Amino acid sequence: MMKAWYMDMKSWDNVTGTFSNKQRRYKNMYLETCEVYDETLEVSLFSSTVDSYEIYFSYGKFYGIIYVEKENAIEKYETIKNELKLEYSQHKDPTATFINVFAEKYSVSLPNDIFFDFQL
Repeated sequence: MMKAWYMDMKSWDNVTGTFSNKQRRYKNMYLETCEVYDETLEVSLFSSTVDSYEIYFSYGKFYGIIYVEKENAIEKYETIKNELKLEYSQHKDPTATFINVFAEKYSVSLPNDIFFDFQL
């Protein structure tokens, strides 16, 4: 039996529902959506009523946060997903060139509280 072409296509899986409402809240942030691609890429959008929105991404050894304004958060979120997916489809692991260009283009940050939260 021939396998249909669309069965090989990968897509983003929305895993937001795996988090409880309490888990989706972090300080003044709220996890709006979290998507995973091929169990390798993760992109999440966090909203805030007092600060910029945050897009968290993880791709192998490369991860960070991109601060965006509410007005263009969804558009930027989709753009970032597409760029990460394209690099993944071409190289599986992020290349040094991609990391440097992406980090500069989006002003990628790595806040200290991603590892240490002394307010717990």
